[in-house]
Amino acid sequence: MAIEKVREYFKGYGIDDRIRELNESSATVELAAKALGCEPCRIAKSLSFMVNGKAVLVVAAGDVKIDNPKYKAEFGTKAKMLSPQEAEELIGHAVGGVCPFAINDCVEVYLDQSLKRFETVFPACGSSNSAIELTIEELEKYSHYIKWVDVCKSVVSC
Repeated sequence: MAIEKVREYFKGYGIDDRIRELNESSATVELAAKALGCEPCRIAKSLSFMVNGKAVLVVAAGDVKIDNPKYKAEFGTKAKMLSPQEAEELIGHAVGGVCPFAINDCVEVYLDQSLKRFETVFPACGSSNSAIELTIEELEKYSHYIKWVDVCKSVVSC
């Protein structure tokens, strides 16, 4: 199970005990915010795409969506999200639990600027009922991100 991969991954950093396994689903931004008792914008959603034949993750705030012109300017291609089957196969986690931790080796992780306005955010931990609260610095460290990008636009404001 993917959550066990993430737990083992975080065990190497001594923070596996910070993973929250929830009694309810956290598979969407809205469900995660409700289950965690936080604003939807603080959910760090991991969006999976195919870029030039390679799987990439863009981790963004829960209240934004991909801005196609910005995305194309950054990645040189149109935003093409992975199907649920492709995400599980190429990223290593099923949709609803996709996160930038304990992922397949060749996946590149990018962090969207929309996250920088928060002290802490809540990414998933490999299952549709898990999360961990991380500071932005911890998210940078544990995600092994390539760089910060600006590929989203606000949908709702927190």
